[in-house]
Amino acid sequence: MPSTCWHHPSMAITLDHLRRYAVARSLFKPTTLMRAIAKLGFVQADPIRAPARAQDLTLRQRVVGYRAGDLERRYPRLPLEEDFFVNYGFLLHGHHALMHPRQARLEWTPARWKQAQAVQEFIAERGAVHPREVDAHFAHGKTTNWFGGSSNASTQLLDGMHYRGLLRVARRDGGTRVYAVREAAPAVPALDIDARMDALIDLIVAKYAPLPDASLGQLVAYLGNGVPQWKDARKPALLRARQRLQRARVDGVDWLWPAEERAESRRWKPDAQVRLLTPFDPVVWGRRRFELLWGWAYRFEAYTPPAKRKLGYYALPLLWGDQVIGWGNLSVAGGALNAELRYVDGRAPRDAAFVRELDAELARMQVFLGLEE
Repeated sequence: MPSTCWHHPSMAITLDHLRRYAVARSLFKPTTLMRAIAKLGFVQADPIRAPARAQDLTLRQRVVGYRAGDLERRYPRLPLEEDFFVNYGFLLHGHHALMHPRQARLEWTPARWKQAQAVQEFIAERGAVHPREVDAHFAHGKTTNWFGGSSNASTQLLDGMHYRGLLRVARRDGGTRVYAVREAAPAVPALDIDARMDALIDLIVAKYAPLPDASLGQLVAYLGNGVPQWKDARKPALLRARQRLQRARVDGVDWLWPAEERAESRRWKPDAQVRLLTPFDPVVWGRRRFELLWGWAYRFEAYTPPAKRKLGYYALPLLWGDQVIGWGNLSVAGGALNAELRYVDGRAPRDAAFVRELDAELARMQVFLGLEE
């Protein structure tokens, strides 16, 4: 591929370069909430609190004075959307618009569309509606959910309407999505699909770079969550991305990152802080990339049977400088933070600087969780 953006051979990129680059570009100097989200491009959400939700644990590292729950509290006043991208989370209006109008993989029957239209009219009359209001008004009954259990049919219908772009999340009440009607998105001209796919892939790369080539392929496949209607456009878009991105082979693995950035630049200098990162933080999200950069296998075990867990229910990778040296399981009991820390080498570093930085991180975590007292 003659147009591929290969790295200039005058500087041999090493795994050390890529490691520093991965950490420093993602853990930028803390800023405002909207600037941090714009830099990240997308913030993955997860409902588990251990000791806080993933979106809050991600943002606390990048937003000045961030407290658990700030995103949910401020969301109704911000130009953000909750929706699927490569997974579920928060993204800017402009990025969200690239994926709509969305066509779901599962076709609805005419009867289902009639139900959806009635619910949409009901919500439009009221402005914003909690799912229990819909259930009380329409009495849709129960249905089998994805996990084999029983849930309100109204909840499943609202989820489907949100996914199809008929509704948006206006806010959350006690963690439950409250819906409002969304204005219909205009149809996308065929010639615009490739441009949108390119922009969405660039958004992926900007968040997770540097990426092993295989990991980029996996993420583009996950993009099917956001744009299932453009399944046939994904492979050509991936080929175009591989041609325009910066690329280097390190220890037999092809790595990719934005063409305008130099991974070997001395500007990428991770600070000396100790950080406890959520399993969904962009620094540690890709398990293949994690193992290549840090030499050990991290696993998210919240859904692993307790007897088979090796790291713990919600192990937070422990980053010191540019090295992930262990993990921690954190909990709150009686208003106090409990931290169970483990180390890849079997014991904590004896360096006084590490002890100082770890104490500072645990103190920051207490403030973030509102446990300062």
